[in-house]
Amino acid sequence: MKKSAASVISKQYKQLTDPRTAIPFFNVELTNDSNLFSWNVGIMIQNEDSIYNGGYLKGLMSFPDDYPYSPPEFKFVPPIYHPNVYKDGRLCISILHQSGDVTSGEPDNETWSPVQTAETVLMSIISLLEDPNLDSPANVDAAVDLRKRKELYDERVKLEVERSQQDIPRDFNWPLKNDSSSVPELNKNGYEQPKKSSFWHDTDAEDEELEVEFSESEEEEEE
Repeated sequence: MKKSAASVISKQYKQLTDPRTAIPFFNVELTNDSNLFSWNVGIMIQNEDSIYNGGYLKGLMSFPDDYPYSPPEFKFVPPIYHPNVYKDGRLCISILHQSGDVTSGEPDNETWSPVQTAETVLMSIISLLEDPNLDSPANVDAAVDLRKRKELYDERVKLEVERSQQDIPRDFNWPLKNDSSSVPELNKNGYEQPKKSSFWHDTDAEDEELEVEFSESEEEEEE
């Protein structure tokens, strides 16, 4: 099961890092070259109408052994002040919740399914930043501030955005503001439309190389 997950993850990692298919608002790296299941993610916000404009929000995305049948986890590092982010940085969002959980009260079309990808998760995170779910907040204090003390909330977020700019990699180039090709087309649920590309055919050898490195690392750990 874990090798099957590694194959899927390696393809999605390549899609997010290959210049031909990558979305320039996401900066993705492995936390460890021999571990495909843990990513360092940088999310760049470039929207002049957003209080997050100019921010570089860092997070850790972790994948389970049975991915994509179970969703990944996402944690902001450092934590951000947001109604749907726990105080330890863990993100609470429907797309990262397992489908079929009747206790969650969330419709299955909003929760995780194997057709979702790491990219659709990241796009959903950007959407949630701009449009928080105040009905079931993970951070009640942030939700109350957003509802009743909007100016105070906005000021705190802007301070976090200023601090986050210190984390921008020196060799990183911000996407051009008018580069519409860098913005994925979203469907009505906020998820990215499927792309037509020869990407998978072009990078099979690279995927196999990543999987071999991962397998060798696993064997060394077992010894």
